[in-house]
Amino acid sequence: MFPSHVTLVEVGPRDGLQNEKQPVAAVHKIELVHRLQAAGVREIEATSFVSPKWVPQMADNTEVMAGIVRQGGVRYSVLVPNMKGLEAALPTKPDEVVVFGAASEAFSQRNINCSIAESIERFAPVVAAAHEAGLKVRGAISCALGCPYQGEVSADEVERVVKLMKQIGVDHCGVADTIGVGTPRKVQLAMERALKHYPLVEVSGHFHDTYGQALSNIYACLEMGVHTFDASVAGLGGCPYAKGATGNVATEDVLFMLNGLGISTGIDLEALVDAGAYISGVLDRPPVSRVGRALLAKREKASA
Repeated sequence: MFPSHVTLVEVGPRDGLQNEKQPVAAVHKIELVHRLQAAGVREIEATSFVSPKWVPQMADNTEVMAGIVRQGGVRYSVLVPNMKGLEAALPTKPDEVVVFGAASEAFSQRNINCSIAESIERFAPVVAAAHEAGLKVRGAISCALGCPYQGEVSADEVERVVKLMKQIGVDHCGVADTIGVGTPRKVQLAMERALKHYPLVEVSGHFHDTYGQALSNIYACLEMGVHTFDASVAGLGGCPYAKGATGNVATEDVLFMLNGLGISTGIDLEALVDAGAYISGVLDRPPVSRVGRALLAKREKASA
């Protein structure tokens, strides 16, 4: 039985834009959020509170959060890598914070110079302080289906991180295919491990389309009843580990599939395509979303 409703968490403003080489002005990021919520998106990852030295694109985080005209029923989340990030984020009043850990020991060592266990330990006080502030904490498990350094990642390795996150009080577990190498059965095996420790409502998928598997992987999760997925408008966000490859699955593409399955989301596809066209125009390139490109071409033809 497929779920009757799916929640799409829009990560374009944060995960999508953070790898852009050209600076994107705060005013454009704010406008993107406004267009997304006008289209019916109810979960938006707005920015991250990381060191501008490492992610200069997110240096305007406070300005972005202050500029968003908040809409009732919309939840705005921010990524925080440590206690310093949380302290900077709290005054901006996010609804949720996101922490992250890798399922691959090699990835953890190469990216944050510590073991998986040490990285989770660092997040324990962040989770406690976020809860004290009344915020929900979402955990993302990166490289859950494969790693650019060690290759294969087993379901046992995924479950180890799921358990560690549960132990420190993380409320929601997101399984992320950071390099897009996952295939449907492997995704289901990883999801099964997350569902051993978290209820269905608190498990989500985050799939990259590097090898063209993202929609298949989402479909495989739907078969299990999983009904929350991250996606990025216009397919924003390349894969930093596979030069020239696409990154996050495009929200428009996921929505088109869900509409075809008769699954509700509350999101208007045409308005979402407009939001994708807007930010793609700012970046001076066409949307990566196949559905976005197809519908824009169809409109162009109709108006010609």
